[in-house]
Amino acid sequence: MTYVPHGKHLVAGEWLATQPTFRSEPSHGDAFEFSVGTVELVNRAADAAEEAFSSYGYSSRETRAAFLDTIADEIEARGAEITEIGTSETGLPAARLNGERGRTTGQLRLFASHIRKGEYLDRRRDEALPNRAPLPRPDIRLMQRPIGPVAVFGASNFPLAFSTMGGDTASALAAGCPVVVKGHSAHPGTSEIVAEAADAAIRKSGLHPGVFSLIQGGRRDVGTALVTHPLIKAVGFTGSLAGGRALFDLCVSRPEPIPFFGELGSVNPMFILPEAAKARGAEIARGWAVSLTMGAGQFCTNPGIAVILADHADAFAEAARAALGEVGPQVMLTEGMAKAYREGSVRIAAGAGVRELLATACDLRNATPYLFRVCATEWLANHVLAEEVFGPLGLIVTVETIEEMLAVAKSFVGQLTATLHLDEADTSLGRSLLPILERKAGRVLANGYPTGVEVCDAMVHGGPYPASTNFGATSVGTLSIRRFLRPVSYQNIPEALQFEDLKSS
Repeated sequence: MTYVPHGKHLVAGEWLATQPTFRSEPSHGDAFEFSVGTVELVNRAADAAEEAFSSYGYSSRETRAAFLDTIADEIEARGAEITEIGTSETGLPAARLNGERGRTTGQLRLFASHIRKGEYLDRRRDEALPNRAPLPRPDIRLMQRPIGPVAVFGASNFPLAFSTMGGDTASALAAGCPVVVKGHSAHPGTSEIVAEAADAAIRKSGLHPGVFSLIQGGRRDVGTALVTHPLIKAVGFTGSLAGGRALFDLCVSRPEPIPFFGELGSVNPMFILPEAAKARGAEIARGWAVSLTMGAGQFCTNPGIAVILADHADAFAEAARAALGEVGPQVMLTEGMAKAYREGSVRIAAGAGVRELLATACDLRNATPYLFRVCATEWLANHVLAEEVFGPLGLIVTVETIEEMLAVAKSFVGQLTATLHLDEADTSLGRSLLPILERKAGRVLANGYPTGVEVCDAMVHGGPYPASTNFGATSVGTLSIRRFLRPVSYQNIPEALQFEDLKSS
């Protein structure tokens, strides 16, 4: 392997080793030793981040934009090495890692462009009215300001785009917030080399080294110390519902509660409306199979449930079964995830009225698709069937009437996405479903599949709980920067004291 990890943490510009260590578990290639994070390292990193904020939080937009561009350059300079170690650790194909690296650098450059424009500052001004009766009005200006050091937890399923220098980190740095990252133990080598890119960019940009730190995973007390540290002002997290909820509870129980922006996954239901099912049900089923198995189903937007009228379900189910049956074993990110996937399939299969349409053996880190079918009556009576199974598992829910389809839609808890497959003759039903689904999901699609999340201004990747812990936020797109800003009003502040950005409001 070209890149050989040294297994250390990056804390305020220093590469530090600690004991004990943990050993990586690659899908192929060599395993390496990595230092386990400690509470002491968290304290050092948070202190350095607060110190860095006194300069970085007040730096110019151009300084921060140039820094983001430089990080992207440094990541690209290590592109081949990142792909090599990333594929080894995760089992993801090289094409996926290359694409994800492009998305990661693209996010950094998008935020650089975004803050250069300055629109995110939402600057407002009410000019003074000294002669207003009965009372004069003062000069009042408003601007968004960074909140302070931010903690970010790397995601297991996106070793680049949602991890060390992923969307949470990029948006926080763009806002002016130093970041402390807790790396994910599923891909520590990938986290390390990306941190090296960030370290190089910090040095080239002449910034305070506390602007970014990486503490490798391995112990739960490190995460607890990070979210409860009094200098940390917000947390970005992508992961499981159980893990995210535990961290969320810690954040709100602090002496100073802080926002926890957790993206916790969902089942992303699809509704196949009658006319679309009649006209192109088999085509929709084949597209579903592709979306369901993409990346071994290890996407938070994986569409795990398809809702369809029973009259059209047989043909749809057969087309989906045939397409899924052609998908061979895929390597999952960790053995633990593969084990959880197998256990999830057993849980679904045990549900009352559930019929198994496709089941193939999987072992260790290899996963193959499962397909099940159940009627809406049984599904509505068993909430376990609506819980996420992380992997390429699909469940077809059949409804007898339009009214039952609406009841199923109303029964869902918060989702990242919801999808309508409809033709023109389905418009009336679509109008009935859309108001329901927009209350359930952060993104509603028509005639598509949700596994592609466009990084752009209009994207929302979030949703009502339990899809995320803050329905007013997104973890993808330029709007995500607002998570790490707060509005401040400045009343009668002399021009000599005003920030440059404030003067132009």
